[in-house]
Amino acid sequence: MLTTMPTKPREGAPTNDAAPTPPVQPDLDDCCASGCNPCIFDLYEEELDRYRARLQLWEANNAVIAIEKDIRKIVKSPKASSKQ
Repeated sequence: MLTTMPTKPREGAPTNDAAPTPPVQPDLDDCCASGCNPCIFDLYEEELDRYRARLQLWEANNAVIAIEKDIRKIVKSPKASSKQ
């Protein structure tokens, strides 16, 4: 299954996107214990891997956005303008 990963927002786009939410771990009682392939816990682990990848990308995107904001502040600051 292909999962769409979020991309870096364009300039001026809202940056208040929420972090991805982790999948709900199945209860032990959710497993039928009949050796299904894939087991509900295998499916959970796969979804957990996808969640971790989405979270890592979300964190990286938000770090880039924060750095870009800091750079814009520095460039717009009076001290930066007077040095040129």
